[in-house]
Amino acid sequence: MATQVDKFLDFEREIVKLQTRIDELLGLVAAGASERTGEIHILEDERDQMLRDVYGNLDPWQIVSVARHSDRPVTMHYVSGMFEDFIELHGDRAFGDDPAIITGFAHIEGRKVLVVGHRKGRTTHERIRYNFGCAHPEGYRKAFRKMQLAENYGLPIITLINTPGAYPGIGAEERGQANAIAENIALMAGLRVPIISIVIGEGGSGGALGIGVCDRLLVQEFSYYSIISPEGCSSILWKSAAYAEEAAKALKLTSRDLFELGIADEVIKEPLGGAHRDPQKTIMATKEAVVRHLHELSRLDVDELMELRFEKYRKIGDVHVQGDISFLSHSPDNEEDGDSTSGAD
Repeated sequence: MATQVDKFLDFEREIVKLQTRIDELLGLVAAGASERTGEIHILEDERDQMLRDVYGNLDPWQIVSVARHSDRPVTMHYVSGMFEDFIELHGDRAFGDDPAIITGFAHIEGRKVLVVGHRKGRTTHERIRYNFGCAHPEGYRKAFRKMQLAENYGLPIITLINTPGAYPGIGAEERGQANAIAENIALMAGLRVPIISIVIGEGGSGGALGIGVCDRLLVQEFSYYSIISPEGCSSILWKSAAYAEEAAKALKLTSRDLFELGIADEVIKEPLGGAHRDPQKTIMATKEAVVRHLHELSRLDVDELMELRFEKYRKIGDVHVQGDISFLSHSPDNEEDGDSTSGAD
């Protein structure tokens, strides 16, 4: 349950103080001071109540911070914790093998599936190697070929989404980044096998959607899924990343928003204090949800599956604007004096 002091989030300061005291008392008990056990139980109850209060009232920007927590379980934790007999498949047969996206066959509860996921890494070395989960076009083309293969074999597809967005570098654009993502979206819309996507952390922009067209979209409680990152939105609308917190509120990117808008099919509840506090419990809860939805989808015939997928996406976007949305063309700090900064040209 402990959060390392050097990894706590800003709104967790008081929680970390309590946890530090609990750890100190646990050390004393281990050294023979058994009379301090009662005090530990009292402090643990106080810590848990504080976690419930804090995590039950997070604002969208704080949820983005939790989704990005360095201790949050990443794709390879789910691959090893949810699946058996995983065999990785490499390369796009055109340019190379992008390590930011991993693909492979595996079994889940005795059923063979294709697994596709963004790979972020945990150590500094891994994050650099995997480009912080930002895939190049060859990563999406690798996923494209493997999903075609899964359809040929009649295998369900499970995708794990965790990326701030596709890599926007010059080389990636020269090699057709936008086209690769668009082709994946078109392919997944028509694949005649069940597809389940799970947002396990960040779900940013086309980089997420490139492996995110599905029959069932599951989002973890403190993940986010959005057309753009809050910083990117702020930079476009207000010419500065300083308004990322305001952008996070406007983007409706939280799991609750996604479920209420009909984009997400289920919110997977995280352990008290977030997935980073109990990764194993998070992985098991995710596996249970995936197996349940996979069982439901597998009972449908192919034509019914395709019709339901079509209807799912036809319903997204039925938005009725209420209230004042003039904030979209104003810097939050300048609304009163009338000074505004225009958004994108």
